[in-house]
Amino acid sequence: MADYVPGRYQMTETENFDEFMARLGVGFITRKLGNQSYPVVTISKEVDEYTMKTESLVKTSEMKFKLGEQFEEITGDGRKVLSTMSMTAPNTMLHQMLGTDGGKDSICTREFMAEKLKVVCQVEEVVTTRMYERKK
Repeated sequence: MADYVPGRYQMTETENFDEFMARLGVGFITRKLGNQSYPVVTISKEVDEYTMKTESLVKTSEMKFKLGEQFEEITGDGRKVLSTMSMTAPNTMLHQMLGTDGGKDSICTREFMAEKLKVVCQVEEVVTTRMYERKK
């Protein structure tokens, strides 16, 4: 089976992202900027370490991680979380984020396909779905 994880992806669709960010406690201005941004996500892998770079009009962030190893992350909206990434199926990556300092826990599942990436994130009962096209 092909490894579809590495690649460059441009967001094309987003659903319920404002409510998701509001439930996380993200402020109004940051939510509005986040809703207007259609980021490019680049994922690369070197041996057993992944790099995920997210570029938008508002901010560029980068995180490095190994599957199954917890790491500190500052999310795009500025929250500090303890994250763990794992593969739950071929080409499906689970991103578990444990809130710190009273922050809420959330999860994102990334499903990598030949031509697209589907990201479904959840905090409490609020779910957001974001679709990306693979860039050549």
